[in-house]
Amino acid sequence: MKGLLFTFGTTVGGSLAALINPFYGLLCYVSFAIVRPEAMWPWSVPPGRYSLILALAMLAGFVFTKSARFNLGRSFSVAALLLAFLGWSYFEAYFPPNQFLAWDYVERLAKIVIPFMIGLCCINDRRQLQQLAWTIVASQGYVAYELNSYYFSGYNVLRFDGFADMDNNSAAIGMVTGIGVAFFLSLHSEKLWQRGLAMFFCLLMGHCILFSFSRGGMLGALVAGMATVFVIPRTPKMYAFMLAAAVSAAVLAGPEVRERFMTTFVKEGGEREASAQSRIDLWKDCWDVTMQDPVMGCGPNHWPVLAPRYGWKAGKEAHSLWVQTLAELGFPGLFLYLGFYLLCIFRLWLLTWNSVSVEDEWCRYVARMALVGLCGFAVSAQFVSLEALEIPYYTALLGCGALKLSSIRNVERDHSPDFERERFDFAGIPPAVAAV
Repeated sequence: MKGLLFTFGTTVGGSLAALINPFYGLLCYVSFAIVRPEAMWPWSVPPGRYSLILALAMLAGFVFTKSARFNLGRSFSVAALLLAFLGWSYFEAYFPPNQFLAWDYVERLAKIVIPFMIGLCCINDRRQLQQLAWTIVASQGYVAYELNSYYFSGYNVLRFDGFADMDNNSAAIGMVTGIGVAFFLSLHSEKLWQRGLAMFFCLLMGHCILFSFSRGGMLGALVAGMATVFVIPRTPKMYAFMLAAAVSAAVLAGPEVRERFMTTFVKEGGEREASAQSRIDLWKDCWDVTMQDPVMGCGPNHWPVLAPRYGWKAGKEAHSLWVQTLAELGFPGLFLYLGFYLLCIFRLWLLTWNSVSVEDEWCRYVARMALVGLCGFAVSAQFVSLEALEIPYYTALLGCGALKLSSIRNVERDHSPDFERERFDFAGIPPAVAAV
């Protein structure tokens, strides 16, 4: 019953709210993208076009209200790369032999990119950044709560069945991305209960990564932890917080988990573990496909079609988002797609510098949480093919929102007649770097 009430209530309420302010529709859309109501509660939620209803209401609100702000500041080039990637995918879809598969790829990508752009245009203040961060954390945290409930009841549904048509590796990537957002929300939220709730969700996500037995997820979580060390405020209190988190992770990781993780690197008798070796072989075959047409690739969604030529079963994925993108969309596609994430990470990293002046410190807080989440995702994605996983896009949207607000407000401040003009906000950074 709770699933049915949540789904219908969010659909109706979010659609009405979206007609007034499309950003509220986006929050509901993001929640549905993460929670997946029809997969979370299949016994009570009937199949329906809930996200489509929200998307149409959000689009109508975006067109007919004046809540959008089209000056994107330093997030413009990041968003432009994502739009260009959608455009390149659209162009590529005309040529492959299986048009259904190709256009299915474009359609799924458009369902993410269009809400992303609407959300970025509608983010105009700190409150909206906080709302988006909490929507991501609460939604992913609830999924983690349900998966933990199954685990402690005696059946590890995440490891054996996955979640919402995703296997354990793909679901673990969502947890890796969300854990960075949750951790920094627990540090920077204003109220004690908010900090406690965010940390609770963070621990649930971390535990999911461990009992998923996904080596890519564990490696991504480790990288996210290393990124946290670089961007966390350098105070004894914060380092104590980090130490407590590391100890918690070590306690939660049992011997079976540690043994599983070490098979990523260790060779026995000069050979890798079977599944690890199969990934290497898949990547080599994808490289061969790429070399046959480095510019166009084999077409969107077409590596699984070609897999039987190399001895794999039909429908076999490349088990690497980046390698499969290269094989299917060529070097231009990989440049645009990977560039979207890397440029976002780089600019967020600059924003975390103390030498960078920001009018609202929440922009710096958000930069930290989005950067850590995206670093974990970028590494984990090397081990699974899932371009339609939506939480990384919306974590990037969170970061782009911080870039937009920080740069626009600094420019507005610098041009204010009441402000004694100072050097632009990237003081202390070489001009060639700040210009990127």
